[in-house]
Order: sequence, then C-alpha cells, then structure tokens
Amino acid sequence: MTLSPTEQKYILHWGEMGTRWGVNRTVAQIHALLFLSNAPLNAEQIVEALGVARSNVSNSLKELQSWRLVKVAHVLGDRRDHFVALQDVWEIFRTIVEERKRREIDPTLTVLRQCAIEAEGDAGMEDATRQRMAQVLELLEMLTDSYDDYKHLPPATLKRFLAMGGKVAKLL
Repeated sequence: MTLSPTEQKYILHWGEMGTRWGVNRTVAQIHALLFLSNAPLNAEQIVEALGVARSNVSNSLKELQSWRLVKVAHVLGDRRDHFVALQDVWEIFRTIVEERKRREIDPTLTVLRQCAIEAEGDAGMEDATRQRMAQVLELLEMLTDSYDDYKHLPPATLKRFLAMGGKVAKLL
C-alpha cells in the first residue's frame, strides 16, 4: 500500500495531534489511515502502510474499536478481519465527545457530587473552599446539560448553530 505525500503528512500530523489530546500516536495514525482509506484494510496492510509493529497495530485497533471509531468489516473471500473508520466527520465528533464524556467527565462529576455532599458536613473546610468546589461542580453540570441538549441535533442544525457563534455572543 502506497500513500501519497499528502496522505503521509495528514497521517503524521493526526498522530501528533492525537498525542496532544492524550491519545497514543499509533492509535491516532491508524485512525487517520482508516479514515482516509476508500476500502477496508486488514492489519497487515496497516502495518505495511505505517511501518509499525503488528502487535502495536492489534492493540491500537482494539483501542479504536473501544472508542467506537473503527469497526470490523469482512471482505468476501478473505478470512482476515478488515477495518473501517467512521467516515462522517460529525459522527466522529459526536462519538469522540460522547466517549470522552463517559470516560472523563461522568466519573469526575460523580466524585465532585460526593465531595459536595461531604463538604457540607466537613467542619474543617472553609466556606470559600466549599464555594469554589461548588462552582466547579456547577460549571461541569451546566456543560453536561448543554451537551445533552445539543447531542441529538442533526448535523445541519449543529452547523448553523456553530456558524452563529460570535453573533450570539454579540446579541447577548
């Protein structure tokens, strides 16, 4: 499998961007490769295209499947698993946001809510500290509620909403 120079640049940058977001470089590169691919790829094709170890590809594919960004596809006449990435950028965005919320925000909210309850009975805590803790909880709950309001909107509506961006701020 031969990648064009532009595809190589895209995949390498996607890997760099992934590391900045806390995602393993190879995981991000495989995601980019599968996103750009016009046909399902098997693990050997991914190894060949990216020049990474087979075990790294296997682990990365499992990670991408756990994020629901990559699915197994079967090719007639080939017993090997092939892989395809979600192709709709809005669906990719929704999936990543939902997974990050589930893995990061939801557990944090659980702990912050427990802390808020415990803070009420914590005589050793100053009111100012309790208020700052409550502000963080309030912010995360507000963001989560807003996300829940918008996550089911169709992409066309989300595009219009995002395009309004600064106009809404000026209006308010």
